[in-house]
Amino acid sequence: MNILKTKTLNPLVYVVLTFIFFISCKDSTPEVAEKKSTKLNITQEIPVYDFSEFEPLLYTDSNTTYLINFWAMWCAPCVKELPYIEAFAAKHPDVEIILVSLDFPKDIETKLKPFLKKKNITQKVVLLDDQDSNTWIDKIDPNWSGAIPFTIIFNKDERLFFERSFENLEDIENQFKKLN
Repeated sequence: MNILKTKTLNPLVYVVLTFIFFISCKDSTPEVAEKKSTKLNITQEIPVYDFSEFEPLLYTDSNTTYLINFWAMWCAPCVKELPYIEAFAAKHPDVEIILVSLDFPKDIETKLKPFLKKKNITQKVVLLDDQDSNTWIDKIDPNWSGAIPFTIIFNKDERLFFERSFENLEDIENQFKKLN
């Protein structure tokens, strides 16, 4: 008799366990799904621009504030500040962040994308490939020596330039507060 009861309860137990499994796997937080969609997809293309194609990204007529950071994988101070920029982006989702890599286009698949994945860099990355740096550096800021990291924080009314690395999240936020 006990054997018969066990056999009839097993299908019911399986149904209940299956139901619990499917309920627990449901993602009930749309915010998490939304955040995941804003993450950099390492398989997506990283656009490569010459300066004439890139230059329009340096200006805005909208109310959006931008932080554009020029960096490279081989630049230790650049790499050191990337987590602070990521943290700033997380705290300020209304600010548009663009990380401008000055690495070689031939290294996008073999070095840049793996680097971004390893360092958990999720912000928009573009690659600037323009050999005439003496011209485009002066167009960005005549006071810029060309050293990186170099960051521009701007909106439609004001531009701030930083030819240095940020030391921490608070450093970025303090500079950001100077913009209007």
